[in-house]
Amino acid sequence: MLRFVDIAHVIREFVVTEYLPDIQPDELEADYDLFRNGVINSLGLLKLLAWVKDRFDIPIDDLDIVPENFRSVAAISEFVGSAMSAQAERTLR
Repeated sequence: MLRFVDIAHVIREFVVTEYLPDIQPDELEADYDLFRNGVINSLGLLKLLAWVKDRFDIPIDDLDIVPENFRSVAAISEFVGSAMSAQAERTLR
């Protein structure tokens, strides 16, 4: 399983590549609000959701799709880590 730091790094790389190509990944603060600052809009969120689901092989249901889970690299990383842990627990049962 990926560590939180690794998850955050992968997410930061994706966000910068797809939405902020004019900056370096290390310039994007983990708590930078992607919605409030206009980096991700509703269509961008759909792209991000699809990528997270495919990249980390986790299910995302409608209840998970709330701004708090995808507002920043830190929030996305926490969501992914929690979803991966929950999925691992279900697999062990």
